Amino acid sequence: MMMSRTVKKPTDKPRNLPPIRVRKEPPTVSEAVAAAQDLADDLEQQVEIAAGLIGLPPDEVRPHVLQAAKPKPERAPERIISTGSGLRGPRTVIVERRAGRPLVERRTRPPLDGRR
Repeated sequence: MMMSRTVKKPTDKPRNLPPIRVRKEPPTVSEAVAAAQDLADDLEQQVEIAAGLIGLPPDEVRPHVLQAAKPKPERAPERIISTGSGLRGPRTVIVERRAGRPLVERRTRPPLDGRR
């Protein structure tokens, strides 16, 4: 004899959810300056970008940009190779950078297991 159990169907109706609230926070001065430094090399452009991100006048942001100005790192020499004339299709440009010699650590004592 098999016992059957009645299963109730859920009566929950889809509910209307409240609207999602999004917090709008402008970036801090240091965040805006860092973003501006990544987007532009010119200091005046950095001032304009940072001021636009924060919503402050450029005169208030300029001291922060000048204080955070970082010197450009020296880059390895580049060799640019161009293929194609550009008239018939997209032009391909390959930029090769030569890195410095890798630092090789020399062992001063033999390995622990005795093998080379």
